[in-house]
Amino acid sequence: MTTLAVLEQRDGTLRKVSYEVVTAAARLGSAVDAVVCSSAGPEGCASAIADRAKSGGYGAVVFAATATGKDLAPRVAAKLGVGVAMDVIDLSVEGGTIVATRPVYAGKAMQKVRVLGKPAVISVRPSVFTPPPGAQASQLKPESLVVVREIKAAPAGTLDVAEAQVVISGGRGLKEPANFKVLEELARAFGGQAAVGASRAVVDAGWRAHADQVGQTGKTVSPSLYIAVGISGAIQHLAGMRTSKVIVAINKDKDAPIFKVADYGVVGDLFEIVPKLTEEIRKLHG
Repeated sequence: MTTLAVLEQRDGTLRKVSYEVVTAAARLGSAVDAVVCSSAGPEGCASAIADRAKSGGYGAVVFAATATGKDLAPRVAAKLGVGVAMDVIDLSVEGGTIVATRPVYAGKAMQKVRVLGKPAVISVRPSVFTPPPGAQASQLKPESLVVVREIKAAPAGTLDVAEAQVVISGGRGLKEPANFKVLEELARAFGGQAAVGASRAVVDAGWRAHADQVGQTGKTVSPSLYIAVGISGAIQHLAGMRTSKVIVAINKDKDAPIFKVADYGVVGDLFEIVPKLTEEIRKLHG
């Protein structure tokens, strides 16, 4: 089975999640073709991908379950007249049929589904299909061209929470949006390696952009270090960060659910603890 992997790029550079998409696609067969869309409108990209999928005779089309992938995958599936399996965490081929595993009920249970139709359209959860060490971009041959009319970039120096090695997320415990400056100071102390994330409650309240949201309805992250500040730890949030290598929780409530998954927990006032932590991190980074 030949699979079409839909990669993502930013400013001409492949995003980390693109290597994960290729890794997932490789589980479905020996041959994987890749396509990269520019940062143009989703409808134009969806049409180009669907046309390529039809003409190429692919057995599956694999996307990342990022904001971009969640937008494109259903559009492509609709154009192809097939179903779509979203947020997949495992893939296999059984008896010639693709079997996808995906979490349901906020990660409390796993669902196995047989993906029927050809090509099968699948989106895979970021930070799950780890590429082999030393994976590099191969030569890519453009199949279509879409003109970019406008790109709205994030502020200079801003890291995507899905790609940062250190993620510092804040919740309602910060009391008001202006207090996120405390987390931003801590992030800067890591010397450009940290990103500031947020819980769903904070995003819903309009304190932070949706691009910063970590959780089931936001982004899935798996950094080397995840610091949860003022976040109680609802199951929806845990679903997006529990695969982090080291988890540190700072909360004044000693019974907060976040402490059940944390490797290190600090019970106390975040407005006293975080500035002290920032000072120590600055010393380490000179």
